[in-house]
Amino acid sequence: MRGGEKVLEALCDIFPAADIYTHVYDPSAISDKIKRHRIQTTFVGALPYAKRMYKRYLPLMPMALEQIDLGAYDLVISSESGPAKGIIPTSPALHLCYCHSPMRYIWNMYNRYYDSSGLMTRLMMPPMAHYLRTWDVATANRVDDFIANSSTVAQRIKSYYRREAAIIHPPVDTTAFGPVAASELGDYYLMVGELVSYKRPDLAVDAFNRMKAKLVVIGGGEMLDHLKKIAGPTVSILGAQPFDVLRRHYARCKGLVFPGEEDFGIVPVEAMASGRPVIAYGRGGATETVVNNKTGVFFQMQTTEALIDAVERMERLDFNPADAVSRAAEFRRDVFVDRFRTFVAHATGTALAASA
Repeated sequence: MRGGEKVLEALCDIFPAADIYTHVYDPSAISDKIKRHRIQTTFVGALPYAKRMYKRYLPLMPMALEQIDLGAYDLVISSESGPAKGIIPTSPALHLCYCHSPMRYIWNMYNRYYDSSGLMTRLMMPPMAHYLRTWDVATANRVDDFIANSSTVAQRIKSYYRREAAIIHPPVDTTAFGPVAASELGDYYLMVGELVSYKRPDLAVDAFNRMKAKLVVIGGGEMLDHLKKIAGPTVSILGAQPFDVLRRHYARCKGLVFPGEEDFGIVPVEAMASGRPVIAYGRGGATETVVNNKTGVFFQMQTTEALIDAVERMERLDFNPADAVSRAAEFRRDVFVDRFRTFVAHATGTALAASA
């Protein structure tokens, strides 16, 4: 249940009778709201260890998508940061693609994924990526209208597919967070997210090691063990935590550290909804949510020195928690639902009933 699944939940509210197609489905990991829908998987879901190793089956996903029979539908919505838009709707069905990003691992982050992969993966990646890029560009023509989750993603869609995209930011449950009294604030900064290389958690750990300042890191992922090894005495690596623990740390931290480049980035919005400022790398989706020198500060290079400088500027910032809460409210869930419903109504020429 990450950002893509939160978008799917909102789409389930807008289209309560919709069927859902996916490659792999693990009922134990999915919300009741999604499970109320009829869910069908492609043949990828029947392959060995698919729930755990679905990424290994990426080369088969284009074929699997093209085998889905969508003849019963007049509206198809693909929600993807992978190959989902490659489905083949039956004419004259309308196909709308809500794009979290064109596939990062074959486009804008290909070299980063390649450099961090093992020997066997590096041998396979060049021919596989070439095949997927060709297929990905060709299948952009199967989409009637693109919707991007940020201006950053809209630019990628234009660069890679030569298509324009509307922009509707993803839903954030801002009501689940809130500020605390100044007397309850802690003396630590916070980093939240999946601990993978492109999010640069190593940069945050290195900076706070060097400053000998307190940092709490929440999240699981492939870099968890490595970060525990390099963390100094002022850095606490907590791993994945329950939501109540996460919410408490959001509200009590001095500020959120966000050193990676994200397509949109829900975490900074959740931090601002908690009344806390954000220190973010000044590229990607964070530049569309954080207001520089008001609800946070940016640093322009992914270096330890630049992050340390940003922390020092954050300490001097005249920050008002109310400004952060107000900014976060612009990305709340009902805003997404209203804008998406309006977009679909315009595209189809049919007004949609209000969701429950």
